[in-house]
Amino acid sequence: MANRIKIKKGLQIPLLGKPEETFRGKITSEYVQVCPEDFQGITPKLKVKVGDVVNAGQPLFYSKMHPDMMFASPVSGTVTAINRGEKRRILDITIKADKQNSYVDYGKAEVAAMSAEEIRKRLLEAGIWFVIKQRPYDVVADPGKEPRDIFVTGFDTAPLAPSYDFILDGEEADLQTGLNALAKLTPGKVYLSISPDTRNEGLRKAENVVLTEFEGPHPAGNVGTQINRLAPVNRGEVVWTLNALDLLFIGRLFNKGVVDLTRAVALTGSEVKETGYYEMVIGTQLGELFAKTVEGKGNLRYISGNVLTGTRIEANGVLRATHSQLTVIPEGDDVHEAFGWASLSPNRYSAGPTYLKLKKAYRLDARLLGGPRAIIVSNEYDKVFPLDIFPEQLIKAILAFNIDKMEQLGIYEVAPEDFALCEFVDTSKLELQRIVRTGLDMLRKEME
Repeated sequence: MANRIKIKKGLQIPLLGKPEETFRGKITSEYVQVCPEDFQGITPKLKVKVGDVVNAGQPLFYSKMHPDMMFASPVSGTVTAINRGEKRRILDITIKADKQNSYVDYGKAEVAAMSAEEIRKRLLEAGIWFVIKQRPYDVVADPGKEPRDIFVTGFDTAPLAPSYDFILDGEEADLQTGLNALAKLTPGKVYLSISPDTRNEGLRKAENVVLTEFEGPHPAGNVGTQINRLAPVNRGEVVWTLNALDLLFIGRLFNKGVVDLTRAVALTGSEVKETGYYEMVIGTQLGELFAKTVEGKGNLRYISGNVLTGTRIEANGVLRATHSQLTVIPEGDDVHEAFGWASLSPNRYSAGPTYLKLKKAYRLDARLLGGPRAIIVSNEYDKVFPLDIFPEQLIKAILAFNIDKMEQLGIYEVAPEDFALCEFVDTSKLELQRIVRTGLDMLRKEME
């Protein structure tokens, strides 16, 4: 029986638009876009040019710091555009997809008979190493560093999060193969965290892992919360992190011999008339899907991911590489209220005692409802931040870039997503996730 850890601090934001556990079909698009900025911590170097014909699983680019770290094409087709931004930074690579995918054959392999180096090499050359992230710094893992432990989260507690039970149903074989591969890559332990409500047998009866149940509100499903309670990261240590959905890419590589970057994606949000799950590859254009499923009026915000940590996209944007959720909510910039925050409307929601707490789901929009101001020390962060860290003091140390203080306050074990709820409740309206991301990047540059 799994050990259980109860998380008391946190917040479950009651949003409208929970995904219905129904599979609604497969989504394809004529063009697919891969965005290198989805892969934090790497500098991309191209392996293709406009006009090249590629197969699914063929490298599109590689990491400048680790030339053996490839990034695979999700489809077969022809490279039609490589868009660049300032200083020739690669924004995206566009591929006109074939009607039928042709895959690079990497060959089936038995993980049990492979060495750690063989598994590492296979993941790197197949272009799916990006699913493994590391702490400190919350970047794509450095394949040259051996992880002390590996942490896998098997559930998600973010607003309107997809059901891992539903997505992983029937995928148990690939899930276990992925876990077996991870067990070979560390001399330590593979920690798998699940919810007390988890039903999937592949998660419940997973082998080669230390199974732990986490109970409580968001961010109980964040891997950062789980690391903090199980085995915190100290200076000089490296741990790797994944979520269970990304393990399917690894399992498919060894079981089928191909790179299959297909995701089951939850379409969520108050502005969606028919929520549910769709199958698509990463980089799929979403314009047609949104056009037929979104019924909200006025200005809308389209998000690849969840409302707290997702990436804002356009109505014709694409599914970003690390997301299994799409969210559509009102923008709110066309809303005018007579009394503003003083309104007693039952449709107003607050994490604090400002408004009555009603047992219902809310149609919240993207407004800040206030402007940036000085940091207000009111212990707001502590109420929703379950890590054994002082969040306000850490934010101040990052802003001052006081490396000694940052280390003492636990900078090595946090990621921007750990501060998403703090940002939501913050009276000061600070962009806490951006601050933490900037601090981690500066610290990595300084220390490495």
